[in-house]
Amino acid sequence: MGTNIQAVGVIEFNSIAAGIEAADHMVKAASVEVLLLKTICPGKFLVGVHAGVAAVQASIETGLAHTGDTIVDHFIIPNIHRDVITAMSCAIEEIKGDALGVIETFSAASSIVAADLAVKAANVSLIEVRIAMGLGGKAFCTLAGDVASVESAVKAGSAAVAENGLLVRKAVISNIDPQVLRHIM
Repeated sequence: MGTNIQAVGVIEFNSIAAGIEAADHMVKAASVEVLLLKTICPGKFLVGVHAGVAAVQASIETGLAHTGDTIVDHFIIPNIHRDVITAMSCAIEEIKGDALGVIETFSAASSIVAADLAVKAANVSLIEVRIAMGLGGKAFCTLAGDVASVESAVKAGSAAVAENGLLVRKAVISNIDPQVLRHIM
């Protein structure tokens, strides 16, 4: 498993203009680095920043204060697992294990949270965190490993998302066919 990096905060907006405006306020309010500024389906905007926990908290609070009526979801993850950042950019090169786990969510932000919790809960490889492009605003993460580890990771990753009513569905597929795996990557 990878190591953790500094804190990450993300706000998902239902307005592109509000997201860009909030991003400007956020980086001016605290010493943070932009992780991502991205339009996502359906016409939403994602702002992600990283730095130390206090700076990320100040930045996210500023973003929430300036555009509160346009917020879809948000989070702060202290010590986010490095594999989550890699999976967000689809940079995974090798998959280990014969089981595939999928956690599908109603928001991009909740998918990142689920991925972080899942990869911290069990010895799995995070394959991808796909955030809302061509998905009608939904998102999902995929992970692989042995069946027991994938079951444990999916359970942990989906629990917090389900509590917030943002879980669409979760699945653990044992002995995933290589043909299916090849086409979803």
